[in-house]
Amino acid sequence: MASLRLLLSVRQEVEVVTALSLCYHDGHFWRFPPLSGHRALPFFSGSKGTFMHPRVDLHVHSSCSDGVHPPSLLVARAAAAGVRALALCDHDNIDGVVAAQAASRDLGIYLVSGVELSCVWRNYQDIHLLGYGFDPADAVLGQALRDFQQFRAQRNARIVEKVNAVLRQRALPPLDFAAVSARAAGSIGRPHIAMELMAQGLVSNMEEAFQQYLVSCNEPKRFFPVDEAIGLIRAAGGVAVLAHPPYITRDPQAMQQLLDELCACGLQGIEAYNNGVNCDELEWYLAQARRRDLLVTGGSDFHGIEDGGAEFGRIRAIGDIPYSCYERLQLFLQTHQHSQE
Repeated sequence: MASLRLLLSVRQEVEVVTALSLCYHDGHFWRFPPLSGHRALPFFSGSKGTFMHPRVDLHVHSSCSDGVHPPSLLVARAAAAGVRALALCDHDNIDGVVAAQAASRDLGIYLVSGVELSCVWRNYQDIHLLGYGFDPADAVLGQALRDFQQFRAQRNARIVEKVNAVLRQRALPPLDFAAVSARAAGSIGRPHIAMELMAQGLVSNMEEAFQQYLVSCNEPKRFFPVDEAIGLIRAAGGVAVLAHPPYITRDPQAMQQLLDELCACGLQGIEAYNNGVNCDELEWYLAQARRRDLLVTGGSDFHGIEDGGAEFGRIRAIGDIPYSCYERLQLFLQTHQHSQE
């Protein structure tokens, strides 16, 4: 029954999207008027008579954090998959945003500035907070992220040292930290170390790299206090959204208490459409968002290293993420920015 109710709610989302006016130009219907400086993509071809349903993905990663693809290639791959609205949300850095914005203009994609901050709150370790629509040139946010990156670089250098100690004990050649660094266009992460282990033939896959080396050789991470992270994002003109909540806790009572506490800190949204939910959980998170008047977003958390895992613009529970997630985010940002003027 829950799955049926969810299906009906998703159908209503689609009806809302398709009921909005389309612009006719040059033999095509367009979902939106082309952005200034963008090469727009058609969603209904008058010549072929086919409707091209737009996809949205508000949570993807590039090689500037722990993704595989450089920002420009990531945007191109997303466009090829039918994504019309995209948010690059690299971990604790915004180094790829400018390159992604440039690529989006050429490919006719709406790109939202994004970031995923590593946070702590009370007994919860590694809560992830998404920031959307902030000013990438904001000085305070930029300095906070640079300080964070410096710590991360030092941490990962220590991890490589520990991995090399294990390799020497096994009479295997050590890793070159410069080669590991070259795999990251921005912040170095453990997946980059895993990639170098794979490239050197020391492990066969990502899971093996973590099991044999990276778990035992790990070093403590640094985190933003979540209330501080929310403040940073909002002060930079952005929207603060809780990322993939099922990965924090699957206890409904604990999650409700956490949401109440984070809302008191200024949380503005929740990533209800994520790859950690099943249909029942998705319906539950949508209800929690409505109850607290939270913005609902959705993202695949695409990294480019998944074997049969994340797909652009889709989640396992229902398939395509509703395009209204992007539309409502844009409306929220416009309303918020006008209220600040």
